[in-house]
Amino acid sequence: MNKKYMVSFIAVFGLFLIAWAGVSIGLQWVFGVIIPYLAVLVFATGFVRRVLGWSRSAVPFAIPTTGGQAKSFPWIRHARFDCPDSRFDLWVRMALEILTFRSLFRNTRMKLSGGKLSYQLEIFLWVGALAFHYAFLTVILRHTRFFTEPVPWCVQLLENVDSFFRLEIIYPQFQFGLPAVYLSGIVLLAAVVYLALRRIVIPSVRYISLASDFFPLLLIFGIAFTGIMMRYVTKIDINAAKQLTMGLVTFHPTVPAGIGAIFYIHLFFVSVLLAYFPYSKLMHLAGVFLSPTRNMLASTRSYRHVNPWNYPVKVHTYEEYEEEFREKMVEAGLPVDKPLEASAEAAEKE
Repeated sequence: MNKKYMVSFIAVFGLFLIAWAGVSIGLQWVFGVIIPYLAVLVFATGFVRRVLGWSRSAVPFAIPTTGGQAKSFPWIRHARFDCPDSRFDLWVRMALEILTFRSLFRNTRMKLSGGKLSYQLEIFLWVGALAFHYAFLTVILRHTRFFTEPVPWCVQLLENVDSFFRLEIIYPQFQFGLPAVYLSGIVLLAAVVYLALRRIVIPSVRYISLASDFFPLLLIFGIAFTGIMMRYVTKIDINAAKQLTMGLVTFHPTVPAGIGAIFYIHLFFVSVLLAYFPYSKLMHLAGVFLSPTRNMLASTRSYRHVNPWNYPVKVHTYEEYEEEFREKMVEAGLPVDKPLEASAEAAEKE
């Protein structure tokens, strides 16, 4: 059995036991107020530090990732979004990368079959990653209703679109899906299971996977699973939960009675994920915007890239070098830009 994902599983299960035991002995205030505040503080501090550290990193070379023909002669077709030469092309490339995972879509898997090497598109990885991220984003946006009063119309619209299984909205005679089945929660749970199983089942992916790769996946699985349990199986007092969350955002914390242990477990998982986020690979959320391989123009044929952080350096130019060693270069038969006679005449005039 692979120790990497077992260590992560034991860690997440241990977090579950800590939250369950803490609520059982009456530590609702700790898991409902103190830990969430600490998690947000750690998240904000770590996030800002990582971003500032990346922004101060020098980029001495132009290193954009290219996947096509750079701009050159007019009669050679230019791959605009693979080798962007203008700011507009660069913005389009970044948008495609951030919103559609374009580079992941073009990712291939090498396979050796019968002595023949072939390449296959990793289309299922792209679909799984896209479903995971968009479902997670939808879940986060939906949960803003717990932190706002009144709930914005855009959040209500998102909920109605996400819960399209509620046929009674269109046909009142139907009473299917009570409470409403949110598609984003189901998709998030299915996507995170697929991504985790992919790391376990595929030998080559399992070989390069670390415990730090499994831990956030299992933690997000715990968040999605406890959220689904609260909605469809073990019901909680939604009004009391919103009272607690509104107290947190207004800095008037209160812990209503009768919320249920599963809510505190869910909130504890979210708090751990927030605190863990800035120190993990999940920081690609911000890193994709600051990556020089993505946000730099591929225009090195037209412009010289100069590192703006370079400090002044005394250089010995070729003109100075030739002026110093011209006689020896002529004696050695090396070509010079200025003939020896011309340099002598210039020296006499001076």
